[in-house]
Amino acid sequence: MKYRFVFLFLLCSLFSVLFPASTEAYLVRYKEQYYRLFHLHLNKYPDESMENIYWLERALEAPFANPLFALAHIENEVEWEKYRNLFMMHINIKLVEQHMFLGNKYNKRHAYFYNAPWRDLVLDSIDTAEVAFRAALYYWEEALIWAERLEDRRFRWINLRRVQFWEDEAFRIHNGSLNYARTINRELDLLQSVRERFEAMNDDGSY
Repeated sequence: MKYRFVFLFLLCSLFSVLFPASTEAYLVRYKEQYYRLFHLHLNKYPDESMENIYWLERALEAPFANPLFALAHIENEVEWEKYRNLFMMHINIKLVEQHMFLGNKYNKRHAYFYNAPWRDLVLDSIDTAEVAFRAALYYWEEALIWAERLEDRRFRWINLRRVQFWEDEAFRIHNGSLNYARTINRELDLLQSVRERFEAMNDDGSY
């Protein structure tokens, strides 16, 4: 057994010589850097949504990078202003989506009688889902504020092609085809209905 540890020690030593660690740490400081840490997950587990929410919230708080390092090609101050409004709108939309993913993981869409023995746990899960959905509603309202600023006529003929998807989001908000408030409120109404059914349920699942 001791020879195994000696071998592992020598192997690690060899790798540290052949592949030395970089002495330059990557400092994350700007909105664009935090945004790049955000990524979509296939299964959307709660921990993964929480990770994305963390990076996106840091992106909201951080300063913008120099326009030279923006995610779109910026040539003048008006384009720079539109880019910042688009960025903030898009980040808030992503926060809406991540909170909705999180809420759906805890949501209970039906009050099955056979879940009566775990009623308290189910109600706790419903409470968690409601917190997530209400946070999503808050970020949607924030997104609308930034989208409203994009209605400025100075931006009308400016199209930032590298962030065309953000432009599309703003267009869909303005024409009403993107309306997360409608979806979130529908989920909250359903959530309350299921909560009331569980609260009225007897221990054997009857009413």
